[in-house]
Amino acid sequence: MFKKNKKQTENIKEKKVRTVKVGTHQKTVIALWAVLIASVSFGAYKNFTAIDQHTTHEKEIIELRLQDTNGIENFVKNFAKSYYTWSNSKEAIEARTQAINSYLTKELQDLNVDTIRTDIPTSSTVTDVLVWNIEQSGTDTFSATYEVDQQIKEGEQTSNVKATYTVKVHVDADGDMVIVQNPTLAPAIEKSDYEPKTPEADASVDADTVNDATAFLETFFKLYPTATETELAYYVEGNALEPINGDYLYSELGNPVFTKDGGNVKVKVSVKFIDNQTKAAQVSQYELTLYKDSNWKILSNNK
Repeated sequence: MFKKNKKQTENIKEKKVRTVKVGTHQKTVIALWAVLIASVSFGAYKNFTAIDQHTTHEKEIIELRLQDTNGIENFVKNFAKSYYTWSNSKEAIEARTQAINSYLTKELQDLNVDTIRTDIPTSSTVTDVLVWNIEQSGTDTFSATYEVDQQIKEGEQTSNVKATYTVKVHVDADGDMVIVQNPTLAPAIEKSDYEPKTPEADASVDADTVNDATAFLETFFKLYPTATETELAYYVEGNALEPINGDYLYSELGNPVFTKDGGNVKVKVSVKFIDNQTKAAQVSQYELTLYKDSNWKILSNNK
């Protein structure tokens, strides 16, 4: 009986000390998942970083190109002032030649040797140079279209002359420039025949609304030139119209045209102000979206 009880006790003790162990396989799986998650996170971070760096690089290139274009414009303007200014004395011609040679390749310097001579009866003064367009025409070459206004004097006669030309400018990697194509005649930039479509009043905007909105606009534009942000907030939603803080006096509205836009009203209107400093009239044009709750309010300005 005693031995039997001892075996039972031993069995009970063995059951109490049994433990469950986590195998090395399970630990390995957990470690691999951790590495995978970390790798994916790092990859996503690098991808977003690369996109951001690429965007920054593109922005820098665009800004550099704008700076290059401004430089080309100034280069062409300065060249044109020297090229189209002359008198028929030997000293003036030599000074002009020296000036334009600082812009031209050796080939073009030779090409321009006899363009101005002592036997021509005219002298020229440049009154204005307008650069109309600059576009890239090669890897490092840009084509510039410009207009020159000259005052030509021949004897006692003086006349004003206007002409349009193109030149090509090579730009080195370090920003140095040289003209590689001589000034070449080009078509003048003319006024376009385009006329915007005249807006027509919408019959769905009734007369009472038109009169009410017109009165609101007159009140607003009387205050607008000197209104502060706090004062504008009563009439304008957000930044639809910002303060101008100008010394202007409201004069009149010019034929406002109202159209329906859902629950809102759109108006195209000209506003005449008097500039108190110059005493001249100034006409501003607005395309506004209006809304009325308890009071009229300007929701937006289609600039």
